[in-house]
Amino acid sequence: MSYKKRVDGRDFHELRKIEAKVGIIPNARGSAYFKIGKTEAYSSVYGPRELYPSFLQDPTKAMLRCNYNMMPFSGSGDRVRPGPSRRSKEISMVTEKALLPVLDLDSYPNTVVDVFVELSQTDAGSRCAGICAASMALADAGIVMTDLISAVSVGKVDDKIVVDLDYEEEALDAEVSDIPVAMIPSTGEITLLQMDGIIDKKTLLNALKIIKEPLLKINEIQKKALKKKFEIQGAKK
Repeated sequence: MSYKKRVDGRDFHELRKIEAKVGIIPNARGSAYFKIGKTEAYSSVYGPRELYPSFLQDPTKAMLRCNYNMMPFSGSGDRVRPGPSRRSKEISMVTEKALLPVLDLDSYPNTVVDVFVELSQTDAGSRCAGICAASMALADAGIVMTDLISAVSVGKVDDKIVVDLDYEEEALDAEVSDIPVAMIPSTGEITLLQMDGIIDKKTLLNALKIIKEPLLKINEIQKKALKKKFEIQGAKK
């Protein structure tokens, strides 16, 4: 079969509309909002703060703890059951792994940096939106970083490689693969690569080439949101 036109009318390599803000939660050390299509992610950062119990402390660096959560009525499908789930624990772990390569946690021994990601509305791509929001929130918190992390999905619907799949595409009665990807924009290093579905090696490698440009576009939006906050603060002084 041939996938001739995307459900929402986008080009095959086109991102959904993106909105990004930082400094949105007053009591957090750092915070961010990232919306892509209908998927909305809020992230807040607390710390570095002393880690308890003390036997968990590392005298050489800080611990990063990520907590991902979908609100009960956030999903495009069935109601999400409140509280931790196998899926939320898995996404919390991969979010942590995706962010660690750009963080200098050696600067904060014996402490913990807590990152919370809350999804108020989802329409596919929730883990990628959460990673984008968390990366911005960490930068807003002043945590030492070598770069931001940008993330989005790429995949295949029938015979076409598509960028940033939405819920309707994931649910199509077709051969669909969905591949969340996170990248360090300055180096091109991939920090997250997962896949749901089946895809051959040649198509996968082609998809990873195609996704680089959209990830760079997301990175520019993230940086613009951070710059805007500090421009506004500078103007108020």
